[in-house]
Order: sequence, then C-alpha cells, then structure tokens
Amino acid sequence: MSGLGSGSGAGTTPLPHRSVANIRSPHTSGNTNPSTPSSSSRPVPTSSFGSPSSLRADEDILILELGSRKLQIGFAGDACPRGTVWFTPSQLRRVGDFRDWSSESKTNVDWKTKKVTGEKWWTRDHELWEYDVREVDLGLIGDKVERALREALTKYMLIDSRPRRMACVLPSSLPLPMLSAVLDSLFTRFQPPTISLFSSPVALTVGAGVRSALIVDLGWRETVVTSVYEFREVNTKRSVRGGRLLVEQTHKLLARHLPENQKKKEGTTSEDTQDYDLSFEECNDIATRMVWCKPHLSSPKAHKSKQGLPTLHEQDESDSTEAESPTEASKTARIPLQSCRSPTTIELPWAALAEPSENAFFDSQYSESSFDDHELPLPLLVYRSLLQLPLDVRALCMSRIIFTGGCASVLGLRGRIFGEVSKLIEERGWDGVQGKGADQMRANPKLQGKRGSRPAVSGPTGVTSPPEAVGGQEQDGVWHDAANTAHEACPVEEQLARGQDKRPRVQGKMRAIESVGAWSGASLIAHLKAAPISTIEREAWLQYGAAGASKPSEVDQKSARQSFGPGGLIRGSAANNSWTLGVWGVN
Repeated sequence: MSGLGSGSGAGTTPLPHRSVANIRSPHTSGNTNPSTPSSSSRPVPTSSFGSPSSLRADEDILILELGSRKLQIGFAGDACPRGTVWFTPSQLRRVGDFRDWSSESKTNVDWKTKKVTGEKWWTRDHELWEYDVREVDLGLIGDKVERALREALTKYMLIDSRPRRMACVLPSSLPLPMLSAVLDSLFTRFQPPTISLFSSPVALTVGAGVRSALIVDLGWRETVVTSVYEFREVNTKRSVRGGRLLVEQTHKLLARHLPENQKKKEGTTSEDTQDYDLSFEECNDIATRMVWCKPHLSSPKAHKSKQGLPTLHEQDESDSTEAESPTEASKTARIPLQSCRSPTTIELPWAALAEPSENAFFDSQYSESSFDDHELPLPLLVYRSLLQLPLDVRALCMSRIIFTGGCASVLGLRGRIFGEVSKLIEERGWDGVQGKGADQMRANPKLQGKRGSRPAVSGPTGVTSPPEAVGGQEQDGVWHDAANTAHEACPVEEQLARGQDKRPRVQGKMRAIESVGAWSGASLIAHLKAAPISTIEREAWLQYGAAGASKPSEVDQKSARQSFGPGGLIRGSAANNSWTLGVWGVN
C-alpha cells in the first residue's frame, strides 16, 4: 500500500505502464522530440458502417403501373402498391400558386374561367395520355410522369435518390411514341440501370393464378377485351365505351334536372361559355358513388323458377296499393351540387341513376346493325371476342373471365354483362353467321339434311377378328387372355403422376374469377425473377432509343443463353445488344 501511495505523489516519477507516451509512440531513449502518431495499416471495413438501404439498393425493384389517370408504385414482392398518385390539374400548377387557399377554390370555378381549346378540354387535365398522338405534346407527358413519380417517391416510398431497377406495367395497346416519351423521362431523369416491361393483361392473368383468361378491362378511354392463352395475348378487341363516356352521360343527366336559373345562358357563343354546366370533379364523384346498373332480365333475381305456377298469397284488394308502396320509382336521392352558378340540391329517382350506365355501356334501344365495330355494346363485344377464338382456347377463356378497370366497381355492371353474354350464347350458339337466311336454314329440316351427302352412321365400326382368335390364345400349354389382362404398373410413371394435378380443368362453361390486379401480378413476376416481355438497358436506350430495338423474329434465342465457361461473358454481352420492345414494338 505504501508503494502505491508513494508512486502517486507529486515529486515521484510515474511508472512505465502508466505513461501515456508509451502507448502513443514507441519508447526511445535518445530522441525526445515529439513525433506524429503512426496510423494503422489495417483497412477499416466501411461497408459494415454503411446504411442498410445501400445493401438492398441493387436488389430492390420499383414496380410502376401507368394508367390513363393514375400511377401506382411499390417494391417487388409486396402484396399491394405503397401509394397511388392521380393525375389532376393541381399537378400543372407552378410554385407560388396559392389557389388552394382561396375562397374560389371551394366552389370549383377554375374550370369555368379556363379558355376552351379543343373538343376534349373538360377531361384533358385529368388524364395522362390519349391514344390519338397526332395532337399530343409528348414532352408534357414526360414531365407529368416525372412529377408524379417524384411525388410518389417522396410521400410513399421514403427512399433516397439512388438509381434502382424499374419495372413498368403498361397496356399492350399503348402507342410507340407514348412509350418512347415515358422511357425517355425515366432513363434521363431517374437513371435506372434497366427497365422491364410487363403487359397489363398478362400481369392480371398471373394475379388471378391461372394461365389463360379473358380480360375485360373497363378502362377510362375504352373497354378492351383481351384473350390470354398460356401467358400470351392471342386476340384483342376494343370499344370506345368506357369511364369517360359514363361521366359525360352522368353530366347530361344532372344538367337535365338542373333548374333553369342554374343553366347556361342561351344565345351565347362557344367563346363566351362552355358546353358544360358542372365541373368534372363533381360529375366523376357522383358517377363513382351513386350510378348503378340494372340487372339482367333473365337473372335469378328477375324471375323465379319455371317449375310450376308461383304461389299466390291471399290479401285484401283494398290493401294492394299500400302493399306495393314504396316502389323503386318512388325512392329518390338528394344530390347537392356546388359547381353550378349557385349551390343547389336536386332530387333524382333511383331508377334515373341507372340511365348513365345503360346509355354508356349497352344502348339497348338500338339494334345491333346500327353500331360500328369500334362502338359495340359490351356484351356483344365479349361475345364476338369469344367467337373468334379457336375451340380449345375458347373453352379455357370462357371459364376464366376477369373484369377489371375503374368502371368494374359500378354496382351491378359485371353481373349485367355476364348475364347478357350467357344469353347470347344460348340463343346463337357459336355460329358466326346471323340473319334471316341462317335462321330459316336452322329451322328447316330439309335444308339441314342436304348439308351432307354421306349417310349418318350410328357408331364406329369395329375390326372383325378371326374366330380362332376370339377368347384368347394358348401358348406353351398356358391359356393367355389378352383382352382381360391387367396392365402392369410402371414405377416411373407412378412417380411422374404424383406431381401432376389430377383434378379436371374447368372449361366449356361461363365462369367469372377474381384477380388481385395487374400491379400485384407484376410484383409477383418480378419477385420470382421470371423473364419479362422486354428488358431495356439505359446505355442502349440513350444511344439508340426506340430505333435500336429489334423485331422478335430477329433475336437469336440460343445466343441469349449465358455461360460461366470460357467466352461466356463475351457471348452474354453480345446477347444483350439484341433487345426488343415486345408487343409495343410490333404496333
């Protein structure tokens, strides 16, 4: 204890093991000058102290689904998108625009003061693109995509600006100039190393868990019916009847019931006033929440079973009028409107709210011959799509009908289309020839007998065998009955049959199924690392653009295979030079 106490005194010399100088620099007896501390030669592992997000930056794939009116974004492997960004007129405003805080913004008068330019000005600011690219500003479309994507990355994704691989889910009918504008905006402003392209109908098929399906896309611009067989699009038919026409029919219904003092003044030119009395936002909200569709007449709810007469209940005749009320015609809905000249409230019967969907999707008051090929009613469009398919493809697709799109949420619309298509199949069958002559030929038995000259045979004729071979054969003193001999089990075939699904496939009858959506289907495909329709590298696109894409028939699939052997990297780099745009490059 005395040694420790004396060593800690003020006049004593500190012990060698307690000296700080011996730790920082080696002890030298002759040199007393201060020296620079020597740094350690061992490298510091900087990757261990990096952000965890940097480790997954190369693995994460951003899934983008671009539609006519919205953008959905999320990571590959997620069940649903992280966020949705709608294309609205507020995205076209610049910095310093404070119209959202003004009193006039609450009454939606911005659309009234806007200068009319063109026929489609009412909905132009609420959509990303239109398929007629003759009067479209492609640069503006690229700017809209960039602004919507930056808003989605900032609000919903919460990630840094590191370049990441992207996968775009696009409709297969998108024009090539529109696709080029989208890819230019993504490659130039976000710099992803690669962008993969997925088709919306194929992604919807994967999201439903099937390999073949009939996709009925009730979209904004048009309704597209696509037949997918073994993950390949084999047939596509479209009609101009979509969500845009539904909103316009809703505006006509509301404007017809407006008071006279709320309508536009008569005698004014188109330069002084617009052709619409209400705003798009209000009509779209009413069409989304209140418009419904009438059920099909032959549905189970419309009529009872035909077995026997319906049971009649005894009641007093004087109470018959009271028992029938209230009827559907007497039920009304009060709709407040804020975008007209002054706020008002109108009353509409519930039956009138079914008129927009009836006029937009069916037009039952007109005959079939009065429609062009691009404006067919939806039941007739689905029926003709099935009629043009081969027999085996039709049997699978008609049992896997998928309704998707924004208008698929209209109450009763999917059941109405399904019921009318089933009725067309029962009445016409699968004969594409229609008319009075065809009906007379089907009803006349004499004309039916003259269609084939060969007489009808009751059944297949068997091969006659000699009498001595009937009953079996006798070989080496043992009787062999070849006809009744049991089949020997093969162990190899039994092992192969274990992994097969022995359940019979549903085909040949009408059936509708559900899908988790195109975005979720593309997320599943990218997570499983399946081959997309097209994969485009950034360097190749910036150097050549869409002109550098090859046709699908010009790509050698054998050279596309990569190997880790000698020369494998050279063959892999040569194969990457050949890339296609898939179905978008064929248009």
